[in-house]
Amino acid sequence: MLFEEVTDLAEKKKKQEFLFYHGKPLIRNGKILYYGNPEDKYIIMMTVNQTEAIQDLQVATDITVTLQTNSGSGKEKVLNKVNREGLYRALDLAEVWLENALEDDTEE
Repeated sequence: MLFEEVTDLAEKKKKQEFLFYHGKPLIRNGKILYYGNPEDKYIIMMTVNQTEAIQDLQVATDITVTLQTNSGSGKEKVLNKVNREGLYRALDLAEVWLENALEDDTEE
């Protein structure tokens, strides 16, 4: 399910430019951000739990970061999950988790 969801989002946004972070796509769907290539075995899902208004902008203050398999079967397995304050901290952790998971996968 997650694979299809991310792939559909990617297809819809192909005509638009993606936002990339450390060479991987960052796709937003409402309060959920997907980080990583939709074709990879693992992907990060970040859920914005809380925002705060700073001037005229809503800024994420509480984000749940989830590393999970991206099998496309609808039975994704959560490998790591944690809450972080702020998008930068969430993305920083997401990058480390995703890189380590993909690296470990290639070693097997």
